Amino acid sequence: MLLGLPAYAFRMNALLKSAAQAARNGTLFIVLNTGSGHRDVDEEKQIIGRVLQEGGRDFEFLQCEGDESIDMLARRAVDLAKAHQGVVVAAGGDGTINTVANAVLGSGCPFGVLPQGTFNYFGRDNAISQDSSQAARVLLSGRISPVQAGKVNGRLFLVNASLGLYPQILEDREAWKKQLGRSRFVAFLSGVATLLQSRHQLRLRIESSGQTLLLRTPTLFIGNNRLQLVQAGIYTEHAEAVAQGQLTAVAVRPIGTLALFGLLLRGMLGRLGEAEKVQSFSFRRLTVAPHGMKRVKVATDGEIAWMQVPLVFEVAAEPLLLLVPTPADQAEIA
Repeated sequence: MLLGLPAYAFRMNALLKSAAQAARNGTLFIVLNTGSGHRDVDEEKQIIGRVLQEGGRDFEFLQCEGDESIDMLARRAVDLAKAHQGVVVAAGGDGTINTVANAVLGSGCPFGVLPQGTFNYFGRDNAISQDSSQAARVLLSGRISPVQAGKVNGRLFLVNASLGLYPQILEDREAWKKQLGRSRFVAFLSGVATLLQSRHQLRLRIESSGQTLLLRTPTLFIGNNRLQLVQAGIYTEHAEAVAQGQLTAVAVRPIGTLALFGLLLRGMLGRLGEAEKVQSFSFRRLTVAPHGMKRVKVATDGEIAWMQVPLVFEVAAEPLLLLVPTPADQAEIA
C-alpha cells in the first residue's frame, strides 16, 4: 500500500536522520568487485584503507568467498550494516554499484560508492571522484542525499535499462573486453561490429498515463542518469526530467545499418536528440509488451538478464540514501 504524502514525508525524514547518524559514525562495509575496471585490487585497498584509517573510521572489505556471488555478498553487507548501524559501500563499476544498490534499496542503510569502472556514470553524475583517495574521503565527510532509482519488473537500475539492440551491444562489448581489455575505445569498436550485424526490429505496445503507442524499433532505451542523457544530446527537458522524479525513454524508428552508424556518431558528438529518427519522452511508469515474445533480454546498468513480459518500467517508491560530496569536495563532472 502506498503511503500518503504526510506519512511518506515523516518516514523519509526519519530515514534521513538515521542514515545521517550512521554515515557519521558507522562502520563502512565495502563490497569490492575484484573484476571491475583495470585497477590493481590490492593497491586500491591500500589507498582506500589509508584514507579511512587516517580519518579514524572503522571499515571492513568484503570480497566473494568460494561460490559466493556479488548479489550474495551485497546482501551480507546489508545484514552487517543493519546489525551495526553502518554504511554499505560499493567499490566497482556501474554494474557492481547496481547490484549492491539493489540489495540496499529499502533497507534504510546509507549507501556509498567508490567508482572504479570504465564509464562510472552514476558516480560522475553525483560529483564523486574516480580517484579512490578522493572518493574515500567522501565516505568520511559526505552528506546524505536521496537519489532516484528506476525499476524494471522489480529490478533496480541507476543509469539505464534497455531492450533490443542496446543489450546486444553490451553483451558483445563484454566479449571484446575479455580479449582486448577494458577501455572506451574497445567499447566503441565492439559497438560498430554489433551494428554491422544488426537486423532485428522489435514491435512494441507501450502504455503510459492511459495512452497507448505501437512502435517498431531496433532498441528501447530507458534513462535514469542525467549526465548520460545530456552527453548523448537528448533534449534538455527530457534529461532534466530525471532530476524531477521521472525516467526518460529513447527509441529509434526503423532505419538501415548506415543510418544507425550516423546515430552512433551523433550520440558521440552529443547531438542524438536532433536526429529525426529518434523520439524521446518522459514518464513515471511505462508498460512495454513486445509482440510475439514471452520473455526478452533486458540490460540494467550493463548487466543482462532474461525477463518475462510485459515489462514495467517505473520510478522506485523510495530513493537510495546516497553519501555525496559536500560542495567543497565535489569532483568536476566531465
